[in-house]
Amino acid sequence: MSLHSDKDLSHRPKRRRCHETYNFNMKCPTPGCNSLGHLTGKHERHFAVSGCPLYHNLSADECKTPTSKQSRYKEQVAEIRKGRNSGLQKEQKEKHMEHRQTHSNTREPLLENITSEYDLELFRKAQARASEDLEKLRIQGQITEGSNMIKTILFGRYELDTWYHSPYPEEYARLGRLYVCEFCLKYMKSQTILRRHMAKCVWKHPPGDEVYRKGAISVFEVDGKKNKIYCQNLCLLAKLFLDHKTLYYDVEPFLFYVMTEADNTGCHLVGYFSKEKNSFLNYNVSCILTMPQYMRQGFGKMLIDFSYLLSKVEEKVGSPERPLSDLGLISYRSYWKEVLLRYMYNFQGKEISIKEISQETAVNPVDIVSTLQSLQMLKYWKGKHLVLKRQDLIDEWKAKEIKRGNSNKTIDPSSLKWTPPKGT
Repeated sequence: MSLHSDKDLSHRPKRRRCHETYNFNMKCPTPGCNSLGHLTGKHERHFAVSGCPLYHNLSADECKTPTSKQSRYKEQVAEIRKGRNSGLQKEQKEKHMEHRQTHSNTREPLLENITSEYDLELFRKAQARASEDLEKLRIQGQITEGSNMIKTILFGRYELDTWYHSPYPEEYARLGRLYVCEFCLKYMKSQTILRRHMAKCVWKHPPGDEVYRKGAISVFEVDGKKNKIYCQNLCLLAKLFLDHKTLYYDVEPFLFYVMTEADNTGCHLVGYFSKEKNSFLNYNVSCILTMPQYMRQGFGKMLIDFSYLLSKVEEKVGSPERPLSDLGLISYRSYWKEVLLRYMYNFQGKEISIKEISQETAVNPVDIVSTLQSLQMLKYWKGKHLVLKRQDLIDEWKAKEIKRGNSNKTIDPSSLKWTPPKGT
């Protein structure tokens, strides 16, 4: 068996640095704006309303340096709290009416005295962050003049900022904001249409068979051939948050395993992974995603663990299809590390076999070897490759397990009600 060093295994092509260059043909859509300045004060120009100082009733210079407005806000808030606010409110109402009549919807409404200074400051920071992210995409060339990109989606009770472009139909993509039913995944143009749809939508969970349930967590097996529209919509939704995903419409050769969390309103989408019905390379995952609102809560590892549980039932050794997204690679490396350390903790023999580890865990031997190398648990000595039992890493893992306790973010094999589909 030929082994490589950690540097060889972890080597990935370096990304070229993008220099800050501007496409001066792009113009801010705010009437009367010359595209100079930026809400964050960090850029010389802007191209979107979110970064426009004029839209936010500011000047380019005011964005670069703190203004005296903040002190005025504090004085007004203090006067309102003391009860001397009737004159201020009347004056502010008159300003709002005059501002709305003058600028219609081309400027942001005046926000002074509508809410607390703290909330207003948080809102401003969120606006600046959104405009900064868009500016970075433009600098990298991912957004150009006339490009159609959905920036936010309304999904259930969440408003999600998108990360990547997804090939929704142009008439929807050019809106910049999409409204998606969280149960049937149908996408719509406005909140009014979504509200009408939700009033008559009978879906409360994904289509297909429920193959796993423990507590509020369920997993549904959805056939891409039987539920083509749902799976296509799922792929389009996933592409908003995945860089490497390329499958959108050819969903028939795949099975989709959709994880949900139930409450009194229905089963809410947590994440999913797709899997080829017949994979010659024994890939147990084609594409995997945890929805942004459920990230960093252990659901990613649950999805990965569930995919390996299916491989064990099939009596196969599995591995995810490459290339993995950046977040996917981090999740898989963490999962493989946890699996190996748990195996080492329970192992009582003197000689360990990578083949036996693979058969028991369903993890591909290549993934096991690369993980052992990254943990510095492989050593070449006297013509043999030895697996080192690093007690410090095992003790560290065990301490985390004890601290975590009986977490509900684990897959219980006894709760699986599934048999491999015929022909797989």
